Amino acid sequence: MSFRTRLTSFFVLIVVVPMLAIGVLVFRLIGDSEQGKAYARAAGLNAAATSVYDAAQARAQKVATTLADQVALSKAAATGRDPVAQARLAQLAAQAGLVRVILEIGTSKRPLVDVGTGVAAIAPGAATVPATNGRPAATILVSGLAASEYANELSAADPGVAVVVRQGAQTLASTLPAAARHELPGPGTVHIGGSEYRAVTTLRRGFGTKPVHVTTLLNLAKTESSVQSDQLLAAIVIALFALLAFAFSVLASRALEGQLGRFLEAARRLGSGDFRTPVPTHGRDEFAALGQEFNNMSAQLERRLDELSRERARLRESIRRIGQTFASNLDQPALLELALKTSVDAVQASCGRASVRSAAGEPLRESSRVGPLAGFEARIEDAERAALTGAKLSEASSGDQFVAAAPLGPAAGETVPRGIITVARRGRAIDEDDREVLRSLAAQTTLALENIDLHYQVQRQAITDELTALANHRRFQELLATEMDQVRRYRYSVGLIMLDVDNFKLVNDTYGHPQGDIVLAGVARVVRESSRETDAPARYGGEEMALILPHTDLDGAVAIAERVRTAIESLEIPLIEGPGSLHVTASLGVAASAEGDKDALLACADAALYSAKHQGKNRTVPGAAPAADVVGAE
Repeated sequence: MSFRTRLTSFFVLIVVVPMLAIGVLVFRLIGDSEQGKAYARAAGLNAAATSVYDAAQARAQKVATTLADQVALSKAAATGRDPVAQARLAQLAAQAGLVRVILEIGTSKRPLVDVGTGVAAIAPGAATVPATNGRPAATILVSGLAASEYANELSAADPGVAVVVRQGAQTLASTLPAAARHELPGPGTVHIGGSEYRAVTTLRRGFGTKPVHVTTLLNLAKTESSVQSDQLLAAIVIALFALLAFAFSVLASRALEGQLGRFLEAARRLGSGDFRTPVPTHGRDEFAALGQEFNNMSAQLERRLDELSRERARLRESIRRIGQTFASNLDQPALLELALKTSVDAVQASCGRASVRSAAGEPLRESSRVGPLAGFEARIEDAERAALTGAKLSEASSGDQFVAAAPLGPAAGETVPRGIITVARRGRAIDEDDREVLRSLAAQTTLALENIDLHYQVQRQAITDELTALANHRRFQELLATEMDQVRRYRYSVGLIMLDVDNFKLVNDTYGHPQGDIVLAGVARVVRESSRETDAPARYGGEEMALILPHTDLDGAVAIAERVRTAIESLEIPLIEGPGSLHVTASLGVAASAEGDKDALLACADAALYSAKHQGKNRTVPGAAPAADVVGAE
């Protein structure tokens, strides 16, 4: 191989190849940065939409309070004079610029007057109309904002944003017609009409019991165009730099081609990476000048290497910052995959895998893999075994194979690592910089996994009653509504048991509320243990509990209810103060339906429970059955 060829190849190795690697990482960082900006903008737009909604709701609340003080309105509510209230409310709505006004009587929420029923109104405010002349108090609900007006106003403020307003399965307004047929994540990406959008959804109070879903959709086409433009510019700059570097190496090699003797030794030193020893120069002839230029080139190469070293340090810092974004990811498999890919890229490994435990005491299972592990299996097992035993980063090597395993910190209440990230490569040992990066990424991944655990713990607490460990009232309503949807589709029978602890107020009055809490916890345990795997027990409120029984007819539901009743009757509850135990009973109302009407099923079970109470308590009464058809003790 000629001197020119060797010098050119060497220059390509130390300049062009690192520039290509930097180019790949720069492309990735550009894409991640632009995507992060787009996601942040989508979240900001949704926050602005929420602020507009809340402001409209606050205005509606003030108007509702003002209207509730109207004397004529109070008289109309008290006398039940619908025409008078209708006319008065219509006049007041027009004066206040309202799009919808509802006047409801008493706790039954029966609407006396509804002005503006044809408008999809949102952001309601509510106030109480005082009771007069022995009539119950009324509630007035007002809204000055129509869903279509709200959506159009937000879209007009930013043409790149579409707004969809939904309540339950009904779309109240949409500035992107095609979005009305799509499930909209919050937050997440969705493809609509051939375009990709970033969707962010918030829930707000609306008319009725169902919340209003406000979804903002940010078109990501502009973000993709920006990424492509930035990447093209970066590619041009890198290509020009590589081309210039390569041209310079060719010219330099031609200029030095005639060097012999002392220049040959200098070239060997240069090939070995020694840029600090200058070429000896004597006199003022052409060789001296050439030697001086050679020394200058060596100095320049040394500076370039220093620059590349600093660039690598900056790149590692960027990778550490990327690791900090893990904490916002709630998808554990995706998080582990991202952590593994980042670790492999950071240390320039050829392959790797991430493993995690599904629960305490369970063995590690592979979650994701990058590259083929063939040939590294034995070294990987050695490194992972050492990392799990010592709970610290461990290494294993054999020949040109080098493996590093970084353990993930233990989950709450555990002492052993919850997982491990392992990387492997050939030809280059794991150095201290690599170890530092792997430790940092493992720590960030551990923190992100803890955030995921905390998120799901809070999520479970939001749907569980703390005292009884049963589903709370809100979760009960959601489960029953979901079950009714399935009933309407597949036409099977679902049973419902409503349970009320007999004389519970007497327990509280006699023994105190702490003793009452123990009673409720004991009864809840009986309900839970008497339930089948597919059943859904819940605390309905106070001393009242409920049990949803999928695929169960009335006879089957009555049998289960009677089993629960007898178990409660035989329950012995220890007294907090003094020896002895307390016995309680319960009344149960049972209903079953294959029609899918949630409200009708609840009403039937509640009526049966009411009948059980009035027939003597401690009994099970089926809904819609004759009064004498009672199961249980008299």
